Amino acid sequence: QVQLVESGGGLVQAGGSLRLSCTASGSIISINAMGWYRQAPGKQRELVAGITSGGSTNYADSVKGRFTISGDNAKITVYLQMNSLKPEDTAVYYCKLDLWRTLVVRRDYWGQGTQVTVSS
Repeated sequence: QVQLVESGGGLVQAGGSLRLSCTASGSIISINAMGWYRQAPGKQRELVAGITSGGSTNYADSVKGRFTISGDNAKITVYLQMNSLKPEDTAVYYCKLDLWRTLVVRRDYWGQGTQVTVSS
């Protein structure tokens, strides 16, 4: 079994910062990619940022220049540093890890979600 545990969400004023983390535990061979998604009320879940095991990153246009994704492959942990937060960043944030369970089994795993609320 693989479990993901997220932490770091909360309430912050506009312009503030938060750092999210997501750590996986269980039977894991290696990481293919890691990412953060978010879902605001009444909206579809969207990609916020992603990072490959090699360190290549991609970001949603709405967060470029404000958010930074990073990963620690040895700790099987992904981070999201969020600066200059805006009320429109309010959402439940989910991590997703694309993992190799065995040499031939590769699966996506999702965190439980953490609420980020930005007040104006």
